Amino acid sequence: MDRAVQLPGGGGAAGEALGRSRGGHTTKIHLSAKGYCRVLSLVVTPGQRADCTQFEPVMDKIRVPRMTTGRPRTTPDSVSADKAYSNRRTRRYLRRRAIRHAIPEKADQAANRRKRGSAGGRPPGFDKERYKKRNVVERAINKLKNYRTVATRYDKRVYVFLGTVTVAALIIWLRS
Repeated sequence: MDRAVQLPGGGGAAGEALGRSRGGHTTKIHLSAKGYCRVLSLVVTPGQRADCTQFEPVMDKIRVPRMTTGRPRTTPDSVSADKAYSNRRTRRYLRRRAIRHAIPEKADQAANRRKRGSAGGRPPGFDKERYKKRNVVERAINKLKNYRTVATRYDKRVYVFLGTVTVAALIIWLRS
């Protein structure tokens, strides 16, 4: 008798990061990237999982080795993200770690803040020049999708797919 083991971050088929949608099985790759589309950290989840819930796991996996001796660097200078990450939890996390950010405020959040008047507080800071650099992540995802095995995900096991994505990210890192 086969038994399915539920792995952390599970979802679809017994923790294999396969989510259900109208199009069938889907998977999301959450990542952080720096210049030249170099991937710093990866998290794979089922396709229906919300982006904002994976912000902290992605940030916690960042490890940049130093050129000299010492612990790897875990805190970026700044973060640029889209409106999906505009929530109190994300902003609190970034404030706690003293990381500057450029995350646009959602229209409904801005309207609710304005509706409350002075009790709504001041709008979060937003740097347009820093936000323009957010396209690095989109370009990194597109470079990963140039690899057919990443774009189609024929691997059933999540650890095999994560290894495939990691190898593709390493190749991109080495070529840039």
